[in-house]
Amino acid sequence: MLRISCMVAILLGSVVPVVFAADDDPYLWLEEIDGARAMEWVKAQNDVSTRELSAVPEYSSILKRNLEILDSQERIPTPTQEGRYIFNFWQDAEHERGILRRTSLASYRTEKPDWETVLDIDALSEAEGTPWVYKGRTALPPDYRRAMISLSSGGGDAVEMREFDLVGKGFVKDGFYVPVAKQDAIWKDENTLWIASDFGEGSMSTSGYPLVVKEWKRGTPLTEARTVFTARADDVYAFPLAIETPERVYSLVIRAPEFFKADVYLQMGDKLERLPIPLDAEFQGIFKGQLLFSLRSDWTAGRRTYPQGALLAGNLDDMMKGGQEFRMLFEPSDKVSLADVAATRDRLLMSTLDNVHSRLYRMGFEGGEWTKEEIGLPGLGSVGVTSTSVDTDDFFLTYEDFLTPGSLFLVEGGQSRKLRSLPAFFDAGGMKVSQHEATSKDGTRIPYFRVTPKGFQANGKAPTLLYGYGGFEVAMDPSYSATVGASWLERGGVFVLANLRGGGEFGPRWHEAALRENRIKSFEDFIAVAEDLIATRVTSPEHLGIMGGSQGGLLVGGAFTMRPDLFKAVVCQVPLLDMKRFNKLLAGASWMAEYGNPDVPEDWEFIQTWSPYQLVKPDVDYPKVFFWTNTRDDRVHPGHARKMVARMEEMGHPVYYFENIEGGHGAGSTNRQRAEITTMQYSYLWSMLR
Repeated sequence: MLRISCMVAILLGSVVPVVFAADDDPYLWLEEIDGARAMEWVKAQNDVSTRELSAVPEYSSILKRNLEILDSQERIPTPTQEGRYIFNFWQDAEHERGILRRTSLASYRTEKPDWETVLDIDALSEAEGTPWVYKGRTALPPDYRRAMISLSSGGGDAVEMREFDLVGKGFVKDGFYVPVAKQDAIWKDENTLWIASDFGEGSMSTSGYPLVVKEWKRGTPLTEARTVFTARADDVYAFPLAIETPERVYSLVIRAPEFFKADVYLQMGDKLERLPIPLDAEFQGIFKGQLLFSLRSDWTAGRRTYPQGALLAGNLDDMMKGGQEFRMLFEPSDKVSLADVAATRDRLLMSTLDNVHSRLYRMGFEGGEWTKEEIGLPGLGSVGVTSTSVDTDDFFLTYEDFLTPGSLFLVEGGQSRKLRSLPAFFDAGGMKVSQHEATSKDGTRIPYFRVTPKGFQANGKAPTLLYGYGGFEVAMDPSYSATVGASWLERGGVFVLANLRGGGEFGPRWHEAALRENRIKSFEDFIAVAEDLIATRVTSPEHLGIMGGSQGGLLVGGAFTMRPDLFKAVVCQVPLLDMKRFNKLLAGASWMAEYGNPDVPEDWEFIQTWSPYQLVKPDVDYPKVFFWTNTRDDRVHPGHARKMVARMEEMGHPVYYFENIEGGHGAGSTNRQRAEITTMQYSYLWSMLR
């Protein structure tokens, strides 16, 4: 029996969701991913949307430009250091599905590196008659000759794993092979893997992830592999992890009872011993015998309480014996949070967000003492440590901001050297970036970035695109998007990036502020930013569009159903929308720590206040929304978008819908697919907002 309560008044007034039992949902057939009826419906929707959106005057020029950008030979080939080689995975017009290639560091430093192709995914796909998507590899140190290559048919998270010889450049005959599953593996030695996979009944969680880790010896059937670890049936996942350091390789197993909580087990002799850190702490690695972890809540150890968001280090051996001596390597503040941690041979690298701008530090540990120095950055943008190696203290980093094309730096001998930069894919002349704050419903100040085009005037008429995410402790920081620049900014649009609660801009507290029963706050924050843009005459409802994907798709879905008067256009990408059934669809059960459990009446009381599929009503004037998703998305079920579209159309609301057959949880598997969906989005936005 479903309990239905009246919602609290939301801004314009009370919105009572339409709720029905799952068995009464008339669109359950659209959850049949490859069902004949469902796919016929998808094809019909695709035909209409493609025909109408490709007829928008801007379509052809935007598509041409996006293809030029995505296939450009001037893009930065992202480096990965493995032994004496720099590896890179590359896609362009000639290599649609991509090539794995390598070169020496000396060659990579040059303007035109001498690349050697290691694996051609296009050739493999043609030879095997399968549209393979490369999903990465796990190589065996220290010589990195053998690797487990992950391949997906269609781009989903489930992959087939095959052993590959990186020297011989071919798959190993009679080597390790694992059929398709959501899975992962680490090397123990050249003849042994630790693998988490689908081993049959009881080995996978309700979220579709492995619960069992096994040790598999070369030359033996996978069915005879020895069980190393078994998680509980109601856990989210269990995966093996390898931490490579100059001293040794540590083998671990991570067991997650829910999102953002994990037990980490370290192999010590023949046993797995749990690391003595809080369940909700984030394991950050092992460096020079020091265990590194960050806190998601205040933690008392010994005589001291360490604050939420801090990065701590403690002697691993002492901690395993009960020691409680720690050094706080980073202490958060209201506007400064930990972003990332990485390690070279002798240095720890730590990046932070200071009011949503990056800062980078290099730390040393000698004689029991830590040292720290800041590495200067070109501006108030975003930094990423791209690649490190345990063989050297040299490393690669990238820097970018909204108007500065990304640059790759090699930090060598303590000095930064710019190796290469993206070209200016759009003319940023006259454009301006500024940071602002909106006041949310409960009085919290919500920061956002605003990028205005040349000649901008605050007269309420500027076509404006507001982007948001607001979940899973993911920070939205400044970045250079060539496609946003060329498709939107250069053509006169305003771009706005909101830093909502639920994200990670200000650490765990910012995330926790919009969890579960407080989820409504991320929607209120987003709406507050929209209202601020209107109040300051940046734009008006007739010229304001919103965009978000995945959790961001839920965000914009909730925003337009709560406040349809605020928006003229909505791009809802690979979204969650039916929050009554999200935990029954693909990986959805793993997100209940974020959203709540809709099968628990007390949780449904608050979930129903922002579940778009239940909020949409027939007698409301909504914007003509553009929904898109992917058939092969095995993370967020395409049924969310399908059912929302079917329901809105039945109510008489016009919508656009497009479903890419490939792509997984993203914008496509090839540059052509990415360019086409990007072009459809901006053609839609211009048709609605110009």
